[in-house]
Amino acid sequence: MKILSVGIPCYNSMAYMDKAIESALTCADDVEVIIVNDGSKDETDRIGEEYAEKYPDSVKYVAQENGGHGEAVNTGLRNATGLYYKVLDSDDWFDTDSLKKVVAKLKELAASGTELDMMIVNYVYEKPSENKTVPIKFTNVLPQHRIFGWDEVGSFQPQQNILMHSVIYRTQMLKDCGLVLPKHTFYVDNLFVYQPLPFVKTMYYMNVDFYRYFIGRTDQSVNEKVMISRIDQQLRVNKLMAESCDVTQLSSRKLKNYMVHYITMISAVSTVLALKSGTPENIQKKYDLWKYMKNEKPTLYKEIKKTAIGRFVEMDSTVGRKIILMVYSVSQKIFGFN
Repeated sequence: MKILSVGIPCYNSMAYMDKAIESALTCADDVEVIIVNDGSKDETDRIGEEYAEKYPDSVKYVAQENGGHGEAVNTGLRNATGLYYKVLDSDDWFDTDSLKKVVAKLKELAASGTELDMMIVNYVYEKPSENKTVPIKFTNVLPQHRIFGWDEVGSFQPQQNILMHSVIYRTQMLKDCGLVLPKHTFYVDNLFVYQPLPFVKTMYYMNVDFYRYFIGRTDQSVNEKVMISRIDQQLRVNKLMAESCDVTQLSSRKLKNYMVHYITMISAVSTVLALKSGTPENIQKKYDLWKYMKNEKPTLYKEIKKTAIGRFVEMDSTVGRKIILMVYSVSQKIFGFN
C-alpha cells in the first residue's frame, strides 16, 4: 500500500497538468497518483494515458463524463488505495522538498501505529502576474512536532483557513464519514474540508510550504468575475456546509469555534460577491442567504452573529456595504487570493 494517494482532477488541462503530475511523482515509490479526466476536450486523455503507461506502479488514469470538480474529487477518492488522500488541482503543484518531508513523516507515524486523521501543511498563493508569493502558515495556531487534538488548537485569524490546499486526510476516514461532493458545482473544496472535521480526532501540523496555489488565469474558478457569474454555486455550497453538521452539538468547543469561523468566512465571501455584482437579483440572494440562516439554521446563525465578521457582513446600510467592500479590497491586495 502507498502511503499517500494524490487525486488530480483535470479538465482541459493539457497546458499545465504536467507540472502538477511531475511534482507528485517526486515520491513515486510512496505516492499513488490518480489522474481524473473529467470529460476534457483537449489532449488531457493522451497525456493521462501516457503517464499511466510510463509509471504503471504509481499512476492510475481514470476518464469519465464531465461531472465537475467535485465529481472528479469523488472519483479520485473512490480509486484511492493509499493510507492518506490529498487533492492536487491540475494547475497547482507540490513543493518537492516539502513533499519528501511530508511523506517521510506520514510513513514514520504509520510505522509507529499512530492513527492520524488529518495532517495540515502550509499553502502558498502563487501570483506570477504580480511577482507575488504569499504563504499561509499556522504556526501561531497549531502545535508542532507532535500529535494533537482540537482542545489544543488556538484562535484562527480571518486569513487562516484550513483549505483543501492545506489538508491531507486519512483515506478511510473520508470514506467512513460519507463524503460525496455534488456534481457540476464549483467551490466544493470548502465542503470537502468542512464536512469531515467532526470526525477528526488526531492532527499533525508540518510547517512546510507544501502546496503551491496558482492564481492568475482569467478563466480560473476563483477569478472574481467568474465567481460572481457562478454565485448560485457558491451559495449552494454555503448552504450545504450549514446543513452538513449541527455545530452546537459538537463536544469540542474549539472544534465548534473553528467550524463557525470557517462557515462565517464562506458566508462573508457569498455576501461580498453579491454586493460586488451590484445587480438587484444578486443583492436579493444575499438577503435570502441570511434569511435562510436565520430561519432554517437559527442556532448556527446565532453563533455566526457572535463573531465580529458575522455581525459585520450582514450590515444593510449603504455605509455598511462600503465598509464590507473596502475590507475585502484591502484583504485581496494583501493576500492576492483571486
